[in-house]
Amino acid sequence: MLSFRSELHSNMRSFTVAAAFAALAVANPLPQEIDWAAVDALAPIPTVTIPIVDVSAQASTVAYEPSAAATSIAAAVKASGVDSDAPTGLKARGAAICKPQPLGAGPAPKEDTPEAFLAYPEFSTKANAASTPSGYYNTFKDLKASNNAYGYMGYTVLSEYSTDICASKCDAIEGCAAFNLYYERDPTVNPNDQSCANPPSTTNIKCVFWGGPVNGENAKNAGQWRKDFHVVIAGSNGYVSNKIVTPPGCTTPVYLGNAAINAPFDCNGKDTYLGVRIFQKGPFDISKCAAACEAQADYARAHPPANGGEIKTCQFFNTYMLMKNGSPVGQYCSMYSASWGSSYGTNYGQYRGSDKYSVEWSYISSNSSSPNPACKPKA
Repeated sequence: MLSFRSELHSNMRSFTVAAAFAALAVANPLPQEIDWAAVDALAPIPTVTIPIVDVSAQASTVAYEPSAAATSIAAAVKASGVDSDAPTGLKARGAAICKPQPLGAGPAPKEDTPEAFLAYPEFSTKANAASTPSGYYNTFKDLKASNNAYGYMGYTVLSEYSTDICASKCDAIEGCAAFNLYYERDPTVNPNDQSCANPPSTTNIKCVFWGGPVNGENAKNAGQWRKDFHVVIAGSNGYVSNKIVTPPGCTTPVYLGNAAINAPFDCNGKDTYLGVRIFQKGPFDISKCAAACEAQADYARAHPPANGGEIKTCQFFNTYMLMKNGSPVGQYCSMYSASWGSSYGTNYGQYRGSDKYSVEWSYISSNSSSPNPACKPKA
């Protein structure tokens, strides 16, 4: 079970800095704003380029092991507060000239042009008629762009436009939280030479897996050019899982949607907010926040306040996707010494200049053995 023992600096700048675990200081001003210092310390999440279907690799998935991720986070936090996640990437393969590519199973317009592909009515008909799989909710339909979401988990090519098949494949991937299903206009040969710069097209039906929510705002990939061949997308639908795993020792997570906790001072005038950690690697995983909370507790117990002051322990957390103008910043994890109900989920994000920071896929959970309900302030 998670002991959730923790004392954090209440004006914590970021758990990515080694000095994150100082003694409890002045309470944060209310309402709780996004921790801008923590956000500013982050590098932008790179935009994922989903591979064009290749004869040597028609499908690929990204492996994720939740327990290993939690262990890694805990070890890093206990050591120094520095996030030790290392960047990963795919190495480019050498390619033969004008190599034939797999033929897709999707329909195609009579006129083989990107404009005709985008206007082809059958794509819209299929997308709008698609059912929402059990355990998922639909976030958009029939767009002409695919997602650049959080936590790319790979893709596969389907033999039919089926949300149920795509969902079943997502369910089989550890960490998959959402999928994007669409038609893609691809070249029949690799257009890597002037002799095949604009070959005939084929229609692939792509099922792309993500570790965070997909929505209309992060559907920003409208295709790409390969030599003179224009890859375009149509009939793009997005679906997000409504299933979430409960970490050991935690209460069943409560879904707050696009709201985050904004906890007031308690009835004794004390601030229960402890601090924040932001994750940028791997899929959205509530156990990361739980593991960080416990690890912070271990650190705090090992480094009690020199003045003998109260050691506040983390009993409750709120984790969600923080978005900037619709694109993911990272998985935000706020920790508290007392549990607050969903009625305190009143923070829907904020503007910073012209940039809109919003909350998505927000969950709260408490220590199941010692939730420490907050002493609510008097009206």
